[in-house]
Amino acid sequence: MTVGLIKEIKSEEYRVGLTPASASEYVSKGHTVLVESGAGKGSGFDDEEYRKTGCIVVADKKHIFDDAQMIVKVKEPLPEEYDYFHEDQILYTYLHLAASRELTDFLLERRVTGMAYETVKESDGSLPLLKPMSEIAGRLSVQEGAKYLERSFGGRGVLLGGVPGIPRGKITILGGGVVGTNACKIAVGMGAEVTIIDLSSKRLTYLDDIFGSAITTLYSNDVNIEMSIREADLVIGAVLIPGAAAPKLVRREHLSMMKDGAVLVDVAVDQGGCCETTKPTTHSSPTFIIDDVVHYCVANMPGVVALSSTVALTSVTNRYGLAIAEYGVEKAAAQSSAIEGGLNTYQGNITNQAVAESFGLPCIAATF
Repeated sequence: MTVGLIKEIKSEEYRVGLTPASASEYVSKGHTVLVESGAGKGSGFDDEEYRKTGCIVVADKKHIFDDAQMIVKVKEPLPEEYDYFHEDQILYTYLHLAASRELTDFLLERRVTGMAYETVKESDGSLPLLKPMSEIAGRLSVQEGAKYLERSFGGRGVLLGGVPGIPRGKITILGGGVVGTNACKIAVGMGAEVTIIDLSSKRLTYLDDIFGSAITTLYSNDVNIEMSIREADLVIGAVLIPGAAAPKLVRREHLSMMKDGAVLVDVAVDQGGCCETTKPTTHSSPTFIIDDVVHYCVANMPGVVALSSTVALTSVTNRYGLAIAEYGVEKAAAQSSAIEGGLNTYQGNITNQAVAESFGLPCIAATF
């Protein structure tokens, strides 16, 4: 198979879909890898490193799209990239279709096979291609939240860990999954007072076993959410429903209950956000303020630590991408329920139930 590696054009997205080492695995299996010149620069990989592994570096993006049967990316394509795609081309990347009807319609109309990292699901229920970025985003969420609590950014001027003789900062984490757990690790390490909220009693028990008296665990309901965010200096939205839009747990009217200068970091922004006032922001302009609450809603948080993120991501995506390149998407999906779960669009149809329900459209199972 001919595989195309494209330079990301999303604002301040420095990650790349293949490192030279991961690209070499495709080459060693007999596949051709076309790399857009400069694709790896943001992550610290130059063109010569790709050439040394047997990749072909190409300056013309259109040439890569024309020749490649599978395009490997990190983020969803932007409208200015749509015209490059051709029918039955495989797109292997994060898609987050539930947050974009425009992209969904495009993939259906162009009959692009959309293979989404975030819905590749193993038999144990794990999401192996989402996990490393969720770990990074969770850890970054506290780091960024601590920064924007500084008064110069519009925050309350609170030091999360406090010092002897003053109260510690209070953090509420909505969601106890991978993002929430990793946020909790950093928050506890900083010495903050942490409350984590989740629907699952099993998950809350697990978190209590790990962190013990260092955190407070609460069941997710309106009363507990309102009580917690009212007292919080920092609220982290860490809710995930695979493939579907995030539930709006923080409503507009909740903002008036929060402290002036409190910070809301919505990690769920890729799936539409778990706060009603969320809108995507960028690393160069990461925040906005509504009702005196600072919103941090960067849609590609891990992109700012591109080297770490790229190595972590490609370490897990290669296994599935190599299977698709070796067997084709149909045979690979027939052999692997995880790959089948990653299939979001195929031959002009939505093949993921959660995505279909987000738009009230039919879900048509792919048959191979």
